[in-house]
Amino acid sequence: MGTSASATSQAAPFAPTHQADHQGNGMAEHRRSLQSVNIHNSKTKSIITNKVAPVVITNNCREEFQIHDKIQSSNYSMGRISDLLPEHYLVLGEFFMVQDIYNRADVLNTTKSHGAPNFRKVKGNYPLFGMGQPSLNGFKQVLQRLQIDGCEEVVFICVREEPVVFFRSDGDFIPYTPRGRENLHENLHDLDRELSAEQIELSIRKELCDFAKLSENMFYVYNDIEHFKDEPQQVQILSEEDIHVTEEVYKRPLFSQPLHRYYRLPLPMEGAPLEKTFDAFVNILRVTPNLSLMRDSSRPLPALLFSCQVGVGRTNLGLILGAIVFHHLQGASESPRYLWYSVSAISITVYLFKENNLLNEGHIFVSCFCLQGKSTKAYFLQRTLQSLERYVYLLVFNAYLHDQYPQAFPQSFSQWLCMNAWIYRLLACMDSSELSAPASLITDGIRVSSKFLATDLLSTAKEMKVANFRRVSKMALYGMAQPNSEALAVVMSYLTDQRRGHSTILWLNLQEELVLEANGQMFTPREPGTIWLSPQEMELTLKHDILRCEKWLGVITEQDKQMRMFKTCHTIEELFVHQKSVHPGLSYQRIPLSDCCAPKEEVFDQLLEAMKSSLAEDPNCAFIFNCHDGKDRTTAAMVIATLTLWHINGFPECEEDEFVSVPNAKYTKGEFEVVMQVVRVLPEGHRVKREVDIALDVVSETMTPMHYHLREIIISTYRQIKMAKSEADAQWLRLRSLQYLERYIYLILFNCYLHLEKKDSWRRSFSQWMSQVAARAGVYAILNHLGFSEFENPDDSLMARLRFRWLPHSAQFIPM
Repeated sequence: MGTSASATSQAAPFAPTHQADHQGNGMAEHRRSLQSVNIHNSKTKSIITNKVAPVVITNNCREEFQIHDKIQSSNYSMGRISDLLPEHYLVLGEFFMVQDIYNRADVLNTTKSHGAPNFRKVKGNYPLFGMGQPSLNGFKQVLQRLQIDGCEEVVFICVREEPVVFFRSDGDFIPYTPRGRENLHENLHDLDRELSAEQIELSIRKELCDFAKLSENMFYVYNDIEHFKDEPQQVQILSEEDIHVTEEVYKRPLFSQPLHRYYRLPLPMEGAPLEKTFDAFVNILRVTPNLSLMRDSSRPLPALLFSCQVGVGRTNLGLILGAIVFHHLQGASESPRYLWYSVSAISITVYLFKENNLLNEGHIFVSCFCLQGKSTKAYFLQRTLQSLERYVYLLVFNAYLHDQYPQAFPQSFSQWLCMNAWIYRLLACMDSSELSAPASLITDGIRVSSKFLATDLLSTAKEMKVANFRRVSKMALYGMAQPNSEALAVVMSYLTDQRRGHSTILWLNLQEELVLEANGQMFTPREPGTIWLSPQEMELTLKHDILRCEKWLGVITEQDKQMRMFKTCHTIEELFVHQKSVHPGLSYQRIPLSDCCAPKEEVFDQLLEAMKSSLAEDPNCAFIFNCHDGKDRTTAAMVIATLTLWHINGFPECEEDEFVSVPNAKYTKGEFEVVMQVVRVLPEGHRVKREVDIALDVVSETMTPMHYHLREIIISTYRQIKMAKSEADAQWLRLRSLQYLERYIYLILFNCYLHLEKKDSWRRSFSQWMSQVAARAGVYAILNHLGFSEFENPDDSLMARLRFRWLPHSAQFIPM
């Protein structure tokens, strides 16, 4: 027979499928199906029923088609906004279709005169235009207006990330968006990372057509979500042609204007765009000859038209990007093309913000710190940091244009950032400390709690007065938890006794949190807030606050919460100053490390420099490391120290790898795909990794009762994700496993650095080596897609990216 097709595109009203009588034989069902479809008698010659679908043959016998119109209503969800309103089908299983633009949104009152709400041209000579969401006829009017104004070439960029569909209404197509019942005033964001907005819009249109077939060709939408007067409204849907998606609205009119272009560049409502979004914007510059620095200067610049829903927030961000581009086209290319000229990039961007009235000075919510209420303050603080992040990314993007625009963008913005990964480190330091520094570090509430409840897994507290004291075999390397003054005296006596006889000792404190000894016990603030000074300065301030307050303070001990009056209080540095008077060979340094993370590049530099300086004075110098429990950070630093000493004094004899007959032994041995990808890049990578593994094993031998191994904890933590009790716990474990994996890779990189730079006595720092050598070999690009590709797609989690993984995190908030 002929080709099967659907008759629904021209069909008249359908009877709702869920109301059909499902009793009787299959032939009866076909008859009822045909009765539910109104086929024009003038076309129909005969109808043949079969078990697949009814077959229609037209009068002239030239057309034959099957009718496939049965829709399973059970696949769709129904709901209502309130008990007073009718129940109907829900888009994407849970959303209502709401008219996109409300009446008060058009502040500039330009819908009638220009075709779109808040249509405007940016102040100055740049052909930059912004607007809110127009209807189909409104967009045609906008194009006509631009043509009248002399804009021969228009690059139109829709910056909406949420799906928008357009319903036919009075000769026009009016935009509607899906919204949740809880907040009908807000559009949807981050619906599905795997699907584009265009794909979601097509899915919505398919659903809407199905809903119409199930509801006599009608569907409910909402225009008035303030008072719900005469709501919901019914719209008629006879076919897909009664619904337009964004691409159809914006692209079809461009066929009459060959020099016009349309792009969709989804921008976030808050915060800075993702790197891939900047990459997409750069691609627009690449494929538009008239936006090239090599453009024909006799031709006018193309008009850049940006549009979001209302035409304010995201449109302004697009206009700023356009203003920066036009500034470069007007002569910024003559500036020196170096990243270090970012100061000029900053001043240019600030100038563009103010000159074009694009920066709302009230947008950075400094006033939030005067607000009462923790949740309100946290909300505005988050908005402040998002605005700050957006601003900084614009500065960085301008620096990128200075470097790459004259070269016609040989590197994407993502690639360029990986080549300048220090920018990610800088962005990770972004906080509100300069706006929110308190006058005192203590308050009337419980502010001080003991965090040094370190479990003494090595059973050393009884003898050494400190938890988890240990030594690396045959090396003058020691590790432990944070000691108080008593334990410090015991440890120093132990190290300098006749048996060990260490005359020179370098003590490295790895804690980044504040620590004080009060009444002989170690304490730290439970909620220290942002540390805007060095830990030593903060501890001294906290000490003075405690002694000056002369009141009972709440503390948490091993047993319970208590109220205490502190008569004595000392900083960690004061404890070591006292011990140095007893043991002149003692030196003390504080090199803060973040718990569970890979040390920053400068931390490797500080540890190496400290060891080199001490060994230059005394080759037999002993090294002691401590963190709060002597476990995570202490172990990482001891491995770094072990590798350093091996490079200086010689490596031990390496035995052949043992054959391990346990399931997934390769992962216990650290042979993850991303690790081996790095190993393949490095000179003698397998040897470099093997040496790190030996160092990890040697250090771990000193702490067997802890059952803690810096390499083996990677896979053990990842496997716990499946057993997580909540999604938040699962995300936290995923972050931790990635941080452990990254730390392992950094140890391998550091060992490679020690090998390659040894000939010059490591004059070039590890930080410089990473940026000048490793980055060019693609190491940061690998780290920017970090994950367990053996088990999942790394890009499914934002934590695979340097930008998000390097941020400070809490268990309460982790980007998904």
